[in-house]
Amino acid sequence: MRIEQIYTGCLAQGAYYIESHGEAVIIDPLRETQPYIDRLEKDNVTLKYIFETHFHADFVSGHLDLSQKTNAPIVYGPTAKPEFDAIIAEDHQIFEIGEVKIKVLHTPGHTLESTTYLLIDEKGKETAIFSGDTLFLGDVGRPDLAQKAANMTQEDLAGMLYDSLYTKILPLADDITVYPAHGAGSACGKNMMKETVDTLGNQKKMNYALNQPSKEAFIEAVTDGLLPPPAYFGMNVAMNKKGYESFDNVLAQGMEALSAAEFEQLAEQSGALILDTRSNSDFAKGFIPQSVNIGLNGDFAPWVGAMIVDVNQPILLVTDAGVEEEAVTRLSRVGFDHVIGHLAGGFQTWMNAGKEIDTVNRITASQFAEEIEDKEVTVIDVRKESEYAAEHISDAYSKPLAYINEWINTIDPTQHFYIHCAGGYRSMIAASILQARGYRNFTEIEGGFGAIAQTAVPKTDFVCQSKVLK
Repeated sequence: MRIEQIYTGCLAQGAYYIESHGEAVIIDPLRETQPYIDRLEKDNVTLKYIFETHFHADFVSGHLDLSQKTNAPIVYGPTAKPEFDAIIAEDHQIFEIGEVKIKVLHTPGHTLESTTYLLIDEKGKETAIFSGDTLFLGDVGRPDLAQKAANMTQEDLAGMLYDSLYTKILPLADDITVYPAHGAGSACGKNMMKETVDTLGNQKKMNYALNQPSKEAFIEAVTDGLLPPPAYFGMNVAMNKKGYESFDNVLAQGMEALSAAEFEQLAEQSGALILDTRSNSDFAKGFIPQSVNIGLNGDFAPWVGAMIVDVNQPILLVTDAGVEEEAVTRLSRVGFDHVIGHLAGGFQTWMNAGKEIDTVNRITASQFAEEIEDKEVTVIDVRKESEYAAEHISDAYSKPLAYINEWINTIDPTQHFYIHCAGGYRSMIAASILQARGYRNFTEIEGGFGAIAQTAVPKTDFVCQSKVLK
């Protein structure tokens, strides 16, 4: 028996490959299936099942394409109602893979169909659980995503999650390995550890949710401090449940290379959003007017989902040369399947064609310190509330990037302001959106708070973020 965790940092997502005696299963696969198929061929094994722990909200799974290419059936837990052929397993049903077994444990609470898969090795020993979004390391799945579909409150779902954990998971042996679907950075939980594998025994000791004195205390603890889920989550659930365009077709369309003239014409005709995935430093120096910058070298896919929201939005890409396929792939992982082409040769092609360009007014932190000395200025901090609470520029306003669509209309376009994040990634996203919507009377600070903290700009006293989050 062999278990491999295939972890994707951008989504903080873990897929799993289990192989035994010529047969394999894959749990919660990502959208692009070729790496899995290559692995199956390399190991000379047959894919017997594709297990899904639930209908994912934060990414589009590769279950349909993978099933079509391998003929392996898709398996969901009890109560799941996908709009395609799948095995809907019964609670405690056993599936055999080579010389090992996988036992279905229905663990509703995060969603109604949420299921944990218990791996039993060749000797009959319960070895590991693949807990999906039921149990994370340091946390449990948020119970507020399925409220509308389930016609239940988040407290109802949290109570259901408590029952699942305390009757199905906690009675298992301490030496069982926990393989969750997500780690730190995912919006599916609020207190996840940076580690991606742990023992159940350690989680029993240190996971706050597993150490509550009562069901009522558990419900209060897991629902406290939940931030609103990203707006694209519901659209991803629908795609996972109803089906989607083949990734091969999505990739072929996105890889359509366009000249500057073709790109400009298509942008005007289609109403496509121009998404520039270059670094924030390159973007600041010059970009196609009305472009939105979300850098590929960062939490790209989640920020695309949070900022663009509508997965049906047509997109035209501007990337560094050679990473067009990566950009299309990472967009498809969160359901953005309508990339209609990219600028061949990147932004330099646009420059060479003599087309109009725009820039962002960016200054260094030291310049910022000089400009604001002994002056009353407006500073907007687009970091998360917890980052702002830990330490911020004195008198700065907290306007998290995640809520830009809510606060952008409160900005006075006649009043100049400064904008920053932690390092420049998020503030450039904000700056590009502001300029695309006609706001130009601002200055963005290179290096963000990390650079500002090295200057004499007045700041609040630092408070450890772990204390802020409690």
